[in-house]
Amino acid sequence: MRILSILLVITLLSGCSSSKKTQRDRATAAYDARTEAQRNQGNRSDSRPAASSTAAPVRAADGPTVGSTQSTAPKPVGEWAVTSIKGKFLAIDTNTVRVYMDLTAKTAAGEAVLSPTDFSQHFQIAYVMYPDYNNRDRLGYGNVALNTESVSRQGDHLTLVFDVKRPKEATGAVLLTEITEVNSGSKARNDLSLRFKTPRLSDRFTLFEKTGKQPQLRNYVNAGDTVIIRDVNGTRKPLFGFRYRHDFDAASSPMNTSPRPAPKSLTVDSTLSITTNQPFVLPKEGLYYFMEDTTDANGIGLVVADKRFPKMTRPEKLIKPVLYMSTSTEIGELNQAQDTKKAFDRYWLSLMSGNEEVAKKTLKAYFDRVEEANRLFTTYKEGWKTDKGMIYIVLGPPDRVQRNREREVWVYNRRASVSEINFTFTKKPNQFVEDHYELVRYIEYQPIWYPIVEAWRTGAIRE
Repeated sequence: MRILSILLVITLLSGCSSSKKTQRDRATAAYDARTEAQRNQGNRSDSRPAASSTAAPVRAADGPTVGSTQSTAPKPVGEWAVTSIKGKFLAIDTNTVRVYMDLTAKTAAGEAVLSPTDFSQHFQIAYVMYPDYNNRDRLGYGNVALNTESVSRQGDHLTLVFDVKRPKEATGAVLLTEITEVNSGSKARNDLSLRFKTPRLSDRFTLFEKTGKQPQLRNYVNAGDTVIIRDVNGTRKPLFGFRYRHDFDAASSPMNTSPRPAPKSLTVDSTLSITTNQPFVLPKEGLYYFMEDTTDANGIGLVVADKRFPKMTRPEKLIKPVLYMSTSTEIGELNQAQDTKKAFDRYWLSLMSGNEEVAKKTLKAYFDRVEEANRLFTTYKEGWKTDKGMIYIVLGPPDRVQRNREREVWVYNRRASVSEINFTFTKKPNQFVEDHYELVRYIEYQPIWYPIVEAWRTGAIRE
């Protein structure tokens, strides 16, 4: 559960000397050998990277910042702080929505805040509603009372629940929620688009855990889990379900500006029927899609993954995410190996020049990020395969996130030898989920991307 956004700034590219051109040539040659394994196509925007190409009303704060999609921000040291927010709303009726937010926070000592009482003592929450991202006229505002009814613990995080009334004559709004630490004044913000009129199925119903008490703000479940799709009012309604076998491609490199191929059509593997507010089990892995009516344009999509997901533990699955740091030859050898586990171990040891300790630490660091990418960015495909997942795995969480209605900008400004680098993601509508984004790719990312990949390959990154 965490945060993300971007703005493309490649100031370090201006004024490249001939020596830097030589460095780039070497990097390009190395990349040409490596990216035969990158099988996906990217898309190219008409606009070039710029220092600040958007000025969205909802901007990232100076400290930890958060958005309505999951992601992670660096954690300030020495103060209580909210470190991530994941938000969703469900319509109660045409005049009221219920907002759910999964929160993580830390104490001044860096420990996780898991007590609702502790959280309530150290934070205050207020919200304001705007007509849209480009209009700062306030439609409404209020404070959220923090008590045992509004804040509860859910495993490794806290959940905040509060209701918001529809502003007069408004059909929708952007809800900006601001969480303030009472002593330091540091803030974390979340933006969430609300729809009050003609809500979609996913605005009224969502995935809940098997008791039906808490929504699961994610797009995946594990095979064999008992789950419920329900609304706030516990309505029983039949839904049509479709299962697709899926093996979507992993993200291509940030420099791959080749035109994307036409989207592949998905073939229905099987069908099912469920009733909302009634427990059911999805026994097989795959991509599932639930609809009220088979002619609807939007529904509820769920990835059903193996029982260990978002972790990856089986050797045949572990070899896939190393695509982002491997040559085509290495990927080929891993895929063709008769003993996948031995080949996988050899791969990491050979990269680390036989240093087993460095190999173990680097492998753990890499797959910790893979797990987090799965947790944060799974849409209609596993999180590690998404564009956001790729950037997160290689570069880690962004230092700042900015977003408007149609795009997010992830800003990295705390990397060695890089003043600031930005990655822009554009929202791509689809029938399965609302939060799928694709990266705007540029060849100018080369001198930034290659050294970081090499740092992984030599064990320089171990956390």
